[in-house]
Amino acid sequence: MPVALTIAGSDSSAGAGIQADLKTFSALGVYGLTAVTCVVAETPGHVSKIEPVSAALVREQIEVLLRSFPVAAIKTGLLFSAEIIREIANVLREDRSRPLVIDPVMVATSGDPLLEDDAIGIYERELFPRAALITPNLDEAARLTGNPIGDLRAMREAGEALANKYGVSVLLEGGHLAGDQATDLLCLNGNVIEFSAPFSRGVATHGTGCTYSAAITAGLATGLPLEEAVRRAKNFVSAAIAQHHVWNDIYALNHSLSSRAERSAVEGPRR
Repeated sequence: MPVALTIAGSDSSAGAGIQADLKTFSALGVYGLTAVTCVVAETPGHVSKIEPVSAALVREQIEVLLRSFPVAAIKTGLLFSAEIIREIANVLREDRSRPLVIDPVMVATSGDPLLEDDAIGIYERELFPRAALITPNLDEAARLTGNPIGDLRAMREAGEALANKYGVSVLLEGGHLAGDQATDLLCLNGNVIEFSAPFSRGVATHGTGCTYSAAITAGLATGLPLEEAVRRAKNFVSAAIAQHHVWNDIYALNHSLSSRAERSAVEGPRR
């Protein structure tokens, strides 16, 4: 079984963070490892408290796992601080054998800040250039480019600008745009590839970005090319949203593909 590592925060409601990553890895046939960066007390729509793990412990978790397991791909999520980002960059700097997917988590779906202000520069200088793929949402991309993103044209310009700036592939997630379609743009080797799915309205959940990037990482761990890994991940996260769970006013993604039809939709036609 292929192995993937997620370096991210722990979400007590299990809809985002390392919990969402592990569910996604498992659903897509990958054994998941975790290096915890921080612990978040939250429910969908509300972050109550967040506390970091020491940077030294984050580094030790990663080093122990890379020594012990045949890790085929790595993703990062919520990294919290400049100190933690720097330690991760130091560990991974010489390791080019495994693709790295970076989900630059900065703000929760609820609007609560999750990343310290001085961490963005360290991200840009020390970690982004190491990535095989960066997966910002529109708010994160606007913060990185300094320009608002309100339509598909602005999305394309932002994605291409970020790909050129960091010298890596960029998947710009457009789920926050208005419209009937949730459209994402993959800037890959000078090309822009569009992925769209029907927008699921009225689903007030969180963890879509974590799930999306984890599904891409799972695909890379199993040997899929990047474009194909993104396409399968788009199908997976769209199904997870559409088949969501709900308890009173609490919503959560459904990371379990319960039916053959759902599994076929994610996997696509047999090759």
